[in-house]
Amino acid sequence: MSAKAEVPVSHKRIRLFKFIGLLLPLLLLLLLEGGLRLFHYGQDQRLFITAPEDARYFVMNPDAAKQYFPNQEIATTGNHELFRKEKDPNTCRIFVLGESTTIGYPYFHNGSFHRWLQYRLAHTYPNKNFEIINVALTAVNSYTVLGFARQVVHYQPDAVLIYSGHNEYYGALGVGSTEQIGGSPTLVHTLLALRQLRVVQLFTSVYEGLVKKIQSGPKDGKARMELMVAQQQIAYGSDLYQRGIDQFKTNMDATLQVFENAGVPVFVSNLVSNERDLPPFISLPVDSARYPNFGPRFRAGMQALAAGDSTNARTDFQLAEQAFAQNADCNFYLGKLALWAHDSAAAPAFFARARDMDALRFRAPSAMNQVLAAVCAQHRQVHLVDAYQAFAAASAAGVPGNNLVLEHVHPNLDGYALLSDVFYQSLRQQGILPAPSEPEMTLARLRTSMPVTVVDSLAGAYKIANLERSWPFHGANANDSTKVEGEVPELAYGLAFRHLSWGEVMDQLYAKYVADGDLPAAARIAEARALESPTDARLALLAANLYGKMDRLADAAFYFRQAFNMAPDFETARNIFVIYLKQDEPMKAMPYLDYAMAHNDRGMNLAPVKQFATAVIQLQLAAQKSPQDAALLKQIATKYYQMGNTDGAVKYLELALKASPADVSLQHMLAQLKKV
Repeated sequence: MSAKAEVPVSHKRIRLFKFIGLLLPLLLLLLLEGGLRLFHYGQDQRLFITAPEDARYFVMNPDAAKQYFPNQEIATTGNHELFRKEKDPNTCRIFVLGESTTIGYPYFHNGSFHRWLQYRLAHTYPNKNFEIINVALTAVNSYTVLGFARQVVHYQPDAVLIYSGHNEYYGALGVGSTEQIGGSPTLVHTLLALRQLRVVQLFTSVYEGLVKKIQSGPKDGKARMELMVAQQQIAYGSDLYQRGIDQFKTNMDATLQVFENAGVPVFVSNLVSNERDLPPFISLPVDSARYPNFGPRFRAGMQALAAGDSTNARTDFQLAEQAFAQNADCNFYLGKLALWAHDSAAAPAFFARARDMDALRFRAPSAMNQVLAAVCAQHRQVHLVDAYQAFAAASAAGVPGNNLVLEHVHPNLDGYALLSDVFYQSLRQQGILPAPSEPEMTLARLRTSMPVTVVDSLAGAYKIANLERSWPFHGANANDSTKVEGEVPELAYGLAFRHLSWGEVMDQLYAKYVADGDLPAAARIAEARALESPTDARLALLAANLYGKMDRLADAAFYFRQAFNMAPDFETARNIFVIYLKQDEPMKAMPYLDYAMAHNDRGMNLAPVKQFATAVIQLQLAAQKSPQDAALLKQIATKYYQMGNTDGAVKYLELALKASPADVSLQHMLAQLKKV
């Protein structure tokens, strides 16, 4: 019996089998992805989610940063700042992108520059609503800025503020970081997109679990700063150095293009760091064979410096610099000696070169600011904000140092105030902000009025002291000599080291000040809480009532208006129109008086108040044409007296007496009122 003949397989069927073979794993992955999403496995990494406390608002997603950190354990979280899903026509919405300086480290909360800006805008433009949403994170860089920009653009921004560039080497996905996941920006962006898939998150979780079992904990006890550094020495001009510059340029250019395509104005600040008072972290050794004169001259300079001989020290360091110009320490000492010699022309260049040559790249080199200037010039509606020049102008010999910067890159409170000012001035110059109808809050007034508490300041100091005891800061002291005695320092310490939340600390401070009868301090806490949570009408009312008790009527009116805008009611409207009438501003009082009459759930007879207020307005208009008419001024005083406004009556009687000093009836009326 002959064997059965084999049936040949056609080429079409072979191709079909291959296609099915390729498609089957993809279908299985899609099914797995769908199943994981169905059972809510993994993270939703969208930038914004519905606010848990109020469905009318969006808020930054706590998981948004996890896409950018291969090691999920050290991923950072951002602010909790609500903004409306339905944007009000009277709202100016500004998003803020960047890194740790941008979010306000080490103060956070109301120490950050965007809160200084928020407070100033609210007081300069009281009839305008400002939503300033800061989506910056610590330990990230331009990859995160670009990724967030691609989402921010869909939320109706009126302007975007960016401060970024110090973390390009050691931030998440930086070229010298332990958290890098690829080489070229294109590859990195592809991997970032894949990390949003639940399947990839599952595989990542399994991988991390295996790594934990294999590896013990050599990283335990290290700060995030040290954990994220893979390459401690990145020489100036090296391939890795240039990769950081190129990465920054590519990502920033793409970021600005996103906003340009949408027609959104962008304000990009250049970068500031501590140049004058922070020695280089790592000064690379100089090749003695190639540069034999450098070593002897540098050592001679150090000996002269130790002996207090600044003249010879400067000469020796200059000779060393002539032999080799790219040593970080040599340039730093030349900068210091130039300052001591009052040579303000030479000092900035030496300090800038010392920073650029520092091989441990926690401070952005000059090339980053050059990149920012170049990319900003290439895009429409992109404006370079010159923070560096502002900091230099406010510093000795034009070199920023400890006067404005805490350690290496993070401003102190004066520095954050100044950073807010340069953004504010640029927003004004470019027409994003109109000419103010109210008196403008100056920078000097902002610095004295801003509700940053002593606890905020102390907590920042404790954080920096702790940071400077660890790697890589020079002169680290392992023993904590910080004295924490008394209720306020203890609260600050608890806040700094996360034993207490900011809200808990503010509540305890408020209770203390109220118990002590310190109303100004209690009002400052209320203001701080209202600035932190600008959608909470109760906090605005708390501040308003405290300022009312202190007879600070302008401040009380400001917070009553804020509360009214969020939650209008009869009592708040009544408080506002009463204050305006006391302040002799009946025109401003009228809208709130009308509202109170239309929503009069107290049954109060407000018709006479409106009649008197209307009469005062008409008389004031007449008095503007005849400011010396004592009879008109007396009539205004009478109307104010009839409505119970003694202060207003006294004011106009005094004006009438200036116009007619011999009028005995005016003298008598004024004397009677002042007895009341």
